[in-house]
Amino acid sequence: MHSANHTLKGEYFFQNNLQLYVNRATENYDLPLHTHDFIELTFVAEGKGFHYIGQQAQQTGKGRLYYIPVGVSHVFRPSSPSPLREPLVVYNCLFKPELLDSLASIVPDPPIASYLEQIRNHQLPAFSVTDQNGSIESLFLALHREVHLPQTGAGSYLLTLFIQLLISIYRLRHDEIQFPLNKQTQFLQILNYVNQEYAQEITLKRLSRSFDWSERHLQRLFKAHTGQTFHHYLQNVRIQQSCLLLVQQLNAPVQLIAEQVGYHDPKTFNLVFKRIIGTTPGSYRQASGKKHLEGPEPGGTTLTQND
Repeated sequence: MHSANHTLKGEYFFQNNLQLYVNRATENYDLPLHTHDFIELTFVAEGKGFHYIGQQAQQTGKGRLYYIPVGVSHVFRPSSPSPLREPLVVYNCLFKPELLDSLASIVPDPPIASYLEQIRNHQLPAFSVTDQNGSIESLFLALHREVHLPQTGAGSYLLTLFIQLLISIYRLRHDEIQFPLNKQTQFLQILNYVNQEYAQEITLKRLSRSFDWSERHLQRLFKAHTGQTFHHYLQNVRIQQSCLLLVQQLNAPVQLIAEQVGYHDPKTFNLVFKRIIGTTPGSYRQASGKKHLEGPEPGGTTLTQND
């Protein structure tokens, strides 16, 4: 995967020396793979799609939160180029690491203080967690309301909400690390495996043997947690990754792209691609590749100051 050559600057978003900004946006294909000079917390509020980060393409959906450090290339994409079919709606909380300097003195708990220091010193790698009880979503709603409908004491109130958000994320991540053997975490490991090894010959039978679960049980889990059968989930992961490669590798033959995502029969790849995306790989490349080369229109990035 190519590295990003587009950088978002915090000075465009931060006002009144607060170094904190929150927006709600519907993801599209206008914003290219990018980095930023601030830290980003993104919460998926609606829909399904994909998060391209570093060398990976990860499927995402409602209730997932992402921590993206300074300088890490990433971008979110909806499942379909048509925003009306299945929009991917996210909340973005952007902040400068220096903001944590003003919070250090009010955090008495050593684990939380150490956690904030790691963030401040750029020591925390990118990660994601699932909002288990709705607390993260509630905090993003409150943060967004306070940014866009400020009341008296908005700056102070925003900081209290922000520290609540960071602590809630710490608790969720700590629980996932401390209790890795629960069933949900085991299934997340399977999803991560499929998301990373999609180009290999992955079958339900092989997953069953590798993770010691019956094929029938695995199929039920895929349907319950993703809304898709295993076969359709794998197809979607492969096709979404191919969308990225078609734009990044404009001179590569479509057949080569197909092989890179696990399809050795070009005819099958074309049929599956058209069923999921609604157009052929060549037509998709022609339309999306032009946008990629030209870059976003002024004011056309997902992270804007307007709702």
